[in-house]
Amino acid sequence: MDATNHNQNKSSSGIWGAAFAVMLAISGVLGFLLFQEKQETDKQSTEISIKARDLAITHSKLDSISRELDAKIAQVQQLGGNIEELQKLKVQLEADKAAVLKNKNVSVAKYEKKIKEYEAILTQKDEDIARLQEENGQLTNQNQQLSQENTTIKTDLDNTRRSYSDSVSTLRTNNKELEDKVTIGSALRAENVRVLAVNKRGKERSNDENEYKGRKTEKIKVAFTLAPNPLTKEEPKDILLRVVDPEGAVLSDTETGSGVFSFQGKDMQYTYKQSVRYSTNRPIVEMLYTRGQDYKKGKYNIELYAEGFKIGEGNFVVR
Repeated sequence: MDATNHNQNKSSSGIWGAAFAVMLAISGVLGFLLFQEKQETDKQSTEISIKARDLAITHSKLDSISRELDAKIAQVQQLGGNIEELQKLKVQLEADKAAVLKNKNVSVAKYEKKIKEYEAILTQKDEDIARLQEENGQLTNQNQQLSQENTTIKTDLDNTRRSYSDSVSTLRTNNKELEDKVTIGSALRAENVRVLAVNKRGKERSNDENEYKGRKTEKIKVAFTLAPNPLTKEEPKDILLRVVDPEGAVLSDTETGSGVFSFQGKDMQYTYKQSVRYSTNRPIVEMLYTRGQDYKKGKYNIELYAEGFKIGEGNFVVR
């Protein structure tokens, strides 16, 4: 009985030992699997973090290139270069930036290659910009040179115009002086001016002293000869007579044909006007003036004018 129980207890102990061994083995396997899964999870988490970091760096590089590209576009445009190619590149770059943010499974290596291509293009554009700056510098120098030449030409032209204007002005002055000389040269000249007294009966009296009695003088006759002048046109000429009394007043009466004329820029009164046909054969002119009242005593001066010139003078005395 005791032996039987002993054997039964021994058999039970073996079963429990075997079961424990199996459970221990299973636990070991499960622990190993759990450990392996944890390592795999940690590895994936690490890879995701690295990928996220790499994508962030890639996007940052693309963004930096985008800003640099904007600066290049502005420079090329300012220098007058063609920006069409750079604008297309800008569109492509913005699309790449958006793709990096949108898709987490993109290839970082692929975009690293693109970044190098973008950087190479920017480097090339630096060379193009340097070339444009040099060309613009040359154009600026040429423009400055042309501007200086234009200034010189304008100055020369202004000097030429001024010289021409001065020459024309001098020529006009000379012509005016010549015209004045010709005009002066063509002026009439009264010779042998004599004054005769005419009484109421029409009888003329004259003497070498040209002295007459006032009560016997109703009219005066001024006689003279027009000297020949080849520069003077043979045509009718208006002769103006001025009779100045002893007090310096001009005898004037519109009813007897008096009026006003211009002489040397001043308006002057004349006593009497008569039209005379001028010729070169020394015509004799007689101008008869009727005052209509007695002459007061004193010396009277006679002045003769024609075509803006004083052509002769004389005098007479009333006693």
